[in-house]
Amino acid sequence: MKKHNPVTGILFTLLFFFYGLTAYAGAFPAPETSPYNVKLYGVKGDGKTIDTKGINKAIEVAAAAGGGTVYFPAGNYLCGSIHLQNNISLYIDQGATIVAAPIADESGYDLPEDKIDNKYQDFGHRHWHNSLIWGENLHDISILGPGTLWGKDLVRSNKGEDDKRPNKTISLYLCRNVIIKDISILHGGWFGILATGIDNFTIDNVKMDTNRDGMDIDCCRNVRISNCSVNSPYDDGICLKSTFGLGFARATENVTITNCQVSGYDEGSFLDGTFKRNEKKYSDGNPTGRIKMGTESNGGFKNVTISNCVFDYCRGLALETVDGALLEDVTITNITMRDIVNAPIFVRLGARMRGPEGTPVGVLRRVIISNVVCYNADNKHGAIISGIPGHDIEDLWLSNIRIYYKGGGTKEQSTREVPGLEKEYPEPYRFGTMPSYGFFIRNVKDLKMNDVEVSYIDEDLRPAFILDHVTGADFQHIKAQKAANAPAFVLNEVKDFNIYNSFPVANTRMADVNKKEL
Repeated sequence: MKKHNPVTGILFTLLFFFYGLTAYAGAFPAPETSPYNVKLYGVKGDGKTIDTKGINKAIEVAAAAGGGTVYFPAGNYLCGSIHLQNNISLYIDQGATIVAAPIADESGYDLPEDKIDNKYQDFGHRHWHNSLIWGENLHDISILGPGTLWGKDLVRSNKGEDDKRPNKTISLYLCRNVIIKDISILHGGWFGILATGIDNFTIDNVKMDTNRDGMDIDCCRNVRISNCSVNSPYDDGICLKSTFGLGFARATENVTITNCQVSGYDEGSFLDGTFKRNEKKYSDGNPTGRIKMGTESNGGFKNVTISNCVFDYCRGLALETVDGALLEDVTITNITMRDIVNAPIFVRLGARMRGPEGTPVGVLRRVIISNVVCYNADNKHGAIISGIPGHDIEDLWLSNIRIYYKGGGTKEQSTREVPGLEKEYPEPYRFGTMPSYGFFIRNVKDLKMNDVEVSYIDEDLRPAFILDHVTGADFQHIKAQKAANAPAFVLNEVKDFNIYNSFPVANTRMADVNKKEL
């Protein structure tokens, strides 16, 4: 009698145990436990067949069983809208790409929701269903890598309220306990990730190379963004917002952004490793690609920390509250920047007031920015810190900052009056060429600057610092390069000014200054 081979028995046991993960799993019945291989549900993954129904069927089966992992082995999955459900992880394996199908009825894209008529936000910010992957009112969900989401046929904007085309790669609304990790997003549409009203949210090791916004974190709480690289030449890279998209004002708060890179290389050249820069395509402070708070700022921003981040060939850091909200308790540290195309630091309190009538002007206070180095910054704008009359930016501390500007400013530019633009969309380029090359500071109260140095590559005839309507300015260990006949500081309506141990300005204390050059 032939003896049973134990090795063969083990191999057959392993084969059946892992059958849900093989490309030949169609020969077996669909599993009733996780992982749920999408190819067991009629999904082809051949890049030709529309796989929307099969993918959503796999998710439905997993959710009905209490949850689990829906698994995408290597392949190209052409599809429309994928519907997330509670307790579901999508795992997109190496070599697997979920591709946004051409816009057609058979693709299975969902239309934008009806009866969302909030008039204070753009159409894209108040609709979530017209997306490649979306979830609403869910808990405990994740999208994991190392595969790719390719928003190939997503549009980058809407022409108007009647345009119902899909325009987001991942869209989440009022969810909690969410993880997005290790995936890559290529050509993400209007938003690579739009997350509105999400609590307990982790985004880690995500790479994005997209044609408009990278990730918009809107009205979210307890957010951790780490180890991400976002290349977005035509819009913001990592953007915190607090819109009125929920129908009420809600702050984005308790947020950490760390170990991330933002950039503005030509789209597609980040993920393929060529890092191209076609500088002839851009103007008015583009490419974008930055880290930003705002512009939408109905609910405000609280308890935010940004650290250990790199900006390369993009706009600089932007903190904006212009729609009547608080921006407070923010720390930003260990930032390196190179080839910045407009203001390396832009801190703006304005009064655009895109929100319910009667909302008061917001407040911007208790911000610390430290340990920043920037090389080859744009010569038009310098750093801009600007409140508006009657509404000062308060309690701002800048320390250990080194900025090398391109220079080239003229004497004529140094006398230019800067418009207030209180109700305008806040962007540095809208202010025009500034009369200072280093820092323009207006309508600020309680400003501290320590160990800050500014210089230029080509000679600049503008002053390094202009202070306009500032109360309580304390400068220590400041170093400012200046041309022979240019002042280092211009003070206009400044109170309680102190500068100490700085160059080329002697130690000076003044209680009240109407107009003075130092």
